[in-house]
Amino acid sequence: MLTLEDVTLRIGGRVLLRHANLRLAAGQRMGLVGRNGTGKTSLLRLIAGELQADAGDVRLPRGARIGFVAQEAPGGGTTPLEAVLAADRERHDLLARAGRTGEAAEIAEIHTRLAEIGAEAAPARAARILRGLGFSEQDLDRPLERFSGGWRMRVALASLLFLEPDLLLLDEPTNHLDLEAAAWLEEHLRRYPRTLLLVSHDRDLLNRVPDRICHLEGRALTVYAGGYDRFVEARAARRLGLARLREKQEARRRHLQAFVDRFRAKATKARQAQSRLKMLARMTPVEELLPEPEVRFAFPAGRIPPPPLLTMERLAVGYDGTPVLSGLDLRIDPDDRIALLGANGNGKSTFAALVAGRLEPLSGTLTRAAGLRVGYFAQHQIEDLDPDADGITHLARLLPAEPEVRLRARLGRFGLVQEKAETPARHLSGGEKTRLCLARMTVRDPQLLILDEPTNHLDIDSREALVGALNAFPGAILLISHDRHLVELVCDRLWLVAGGRVAPYEGDLDDYRRSLLEDRGERRRRQPTATGNGRPRPRQRRAALAPLRRRAREAERRCEMLAARREAITARLADPGIYANGTEVAALRRELADLEEEIEAAEAAWLEAEEAIERLAGGG
Repeated sequence: MLTLEDVTLRIGGRVLLRHANLRLAAGQRMGLVGRNGTGKTSLLRLIAGELQADAGDVRLPRGARIGFVAQEAPGGGTTPLEAVLAADRERHDLLARAGRTGEAAEIAEIHTRLAEIGAEAAPARAARILRGLGFSEQDLDRPLERFSGGWRMRVALASLLFLEPDLLLLDEPTNHLDLEAAAWLEEHLRRYPRTLLLVSHDRDLLNRVPDRICHLEGRALTVYAGGYDRFVEARAARRLGLARLREKQEARRRHLQAFVDRFRAKATKARQAQSRLKMLARMTPVEELLPEPEVRFAFPAGRIPPPPLLTMERLAVGYDGTPVLSGLDLRIDPDDRIALLGANGNGKSTFAALVAGRLEPLSGTLTRAAGLRVGYFAQHQIEDLDPDADGITHLARLLPAEPEVRLRARLGRFGLVQEKAETPARHLSGGEKTRLCLARMTVRDPQLLILDEPTNHLDIDSREALVGALNAFPGAILLISHDRHLVELVCDRLWLVAGGRVAPYEGDLDDYRRSLLEDRGERRRRQPTATGNGRPRPRQRRAALAPLRRRAREAERRCEMLAARREAITARLADPGIYANGTEVAALRRELADLEEEIEAAEAAWLEAEEAIERLAGGG
């Protein structure tokens, strides 16, 4: 499907790719990873034809349809549903022709083609994609100009998914999504029937969707089999192997050079010395992989007050006198790590603004600890940065009495050092702007952090640094994030925002994800034939139970078989003697990774069958 051969790409005089090569076969799903600023988006633009290579070839099949989300979000009076349907230009043009022509032969030809491309089912398919990305039925008919930029970018993504291009290029598609929409997108991309190249810093997405990872590092592209975790393991092994090979080569080089230096002047050894010089000249240096600088974040904190930091009693909050959330009876303590779950529009950001002191209660009681200081990161803050001011200036406006050296130290806690601290915001990358906003939110040394989607634009190393900094923070944390990896590593409590209430969620993220997919119809429900009172008759119930029990037994046997194979492989990998054969070790590890996925699917099928049996047997 896609071939890059010996490609060199420069942007503004800076070399992003040098003699890079890549092969992406039809039907493959590949993740593209690399640190911020290495050129991942530029590579997608090169493939999409928006940029031209300075050298080398980019080859695609003739007539291949490439899908790439435009930088500009759609707007105007068009509705989301109309915008998605209009993305299919052929369908749009055929319908327009059908409305203009009166020729029977042409009308027949048009309707034949409309049937071939599934035009009649297109509105339902477009609506299904939009609902998956979080739009309600009412949203489908609202003009785009009434939506925020993030929601309009969801429409752009929906348009791309609706088209199903031969090569789908996605650049951080979860940045504008909540956890619920991100879960739907993940399932959708796992079933994508064509070729996919995905840029993402979401570890879970990269583990679940791609079957290969392409790493952009040192202006080169290296492809690894499997998802992100397997890439990390393979890359570490590769770096270790190259380091050892380089050490051996350097030892060999020193040995040859020592011989040359010792015997070059002796006539009897001159020929041997010249031979070794030629050997030295023919040596191809082993690639040296320079260590990437470690990313570190640090949240300063003042003295933490005794519990509770904050309590709510019978509290309601909303806008213009209309409650969005009500009946809130909650408490936040200094050691709390809370993640808010719930679909966009349910009130998560409203609740965060309430806790941050940006909204006052409509009724009820809100009590804060004396002197409580809150650090608040909201998604819109990146857009609110002064484009002409650098990091030092942004902090100086908040801390006018602080000396510059201490302002630089605060920026340095989030990786904005030296010239980056002096760079105007307009010239910072998205990840660097996020770091600047994180530095700004901590200027008062807060005791409670509120973070609303803090990982947007951060690369994976920066996300790991954020995890470490949050876990080291001594105060309380309230987190809204679609990044499941971040939530699982930082938070130990889940609160669900739904139905105008906020309440503890007793399950874990796996439970929540399953419930989301069930609600959106991702798992097929089997309903028994019902009598007038809505309950199956006994004979109908027995007939319906038989195939379910058979399916449950088959799933159970498959689980046992797979588990036995897993134990055998694990035992084999525990044998130290096997590691003399690297090929066998790699094959066993690949098989073990595949087995884990098969076991997960088999257990899910078993559980689904047992739950269906329980519902049916109980008459529910």
